[in-house]
Amino acid sequence: MFLSNFLIKNTLSSYKSFIWDSDLKKLKKVKIFKSVKIDLLIGIDRQKKTLINNTLNFANGNFTNNALLWGSRGNGKSSLIKSIFNEINKDFKKLKLIQINKNDIFDIEIIYEKLSSLLEYRFIIFIDDLSFEKIDSDYKIIKSTLDGSIQNQPNNILLYVTSNRRHLMPRDMIENERSSAIHTDESVEEKISLSDRFGLWIGFHNISQKDYIKIVTKYCEEFKLTFDKDIEKESIRWSLQRGNRTGRTAWQFILNYSAEKNKKIKI
Repeated sequence: MFLSNFLIKNTLSSYKSFIWDSDLKKLKKVKIFKSVKIDLLIGIDRQKKTLINNTLNFANGNFTNNALLWGSRGNGKSSLIKSIFNEINKDFKKLKLIQINKNDIFDIEIIYEKLSSLLEYRFIIFIDDLSFEKIDSDYKIIKSTLDGSIQNQPNNILLYVTSNRRHLMPRDMIENERSSAIHTDESVEEKISLSDRFGLWIGFHNISQKDYIKIVTKYCEEFKLTFDKDIEKESIRWSLQRGNRTGRTAWQFILNYSAEKNKKIKI
């Protein structure tokens, strides 16, 4: 155990982010951590402020809430977590980010055991795009694992989870339960109780065209790309062709625009 902790500490001192390797049951170092500059995340000021405050409190050693970031795809949920972590880590080197694949949630108790004794460090466990398509045996096992883990969570570990669904499952699953269950309230409550374990619910919704243009404009400023009325029209046409207005759509437009101009950009 001592040797194991020594090796983990040695790894933690050299890197700030990791991916959980389920096969080897160990942390895999992320040698080059990439995140969007936090000031490039536009149109989500309320969400940004809430998560910054929560993360700062955690980095300072306070008790804080697990967070569920839910809502429309492509509007910056995962980007916000990584950007805020990267920014706060500059002042709090003992803060570490560990990403777990949603299919590896069964290992979360093992991760807790490995990290709970390393009290000089603070760990954010990041699970991206977690949701359940139907009620089946996998859902019940995963829910039991994650729900129980949240209750027994070490004080030096925080969970940040993203999902496109507020209750981690489709609305029709909940509605079907309401219409068919004998003890309706109890059955529905059991289905949504997992999401209630997250003290922070941070919603992300479709952005306005005005905010979409702001995002494109900010990217153009950042990467020294010309922005004028023609580019504005092109960016709007780009979003219409894809049927959505999101931060991801704006970024994809910038990638296409910069490629056409043979302009190499880096984040």
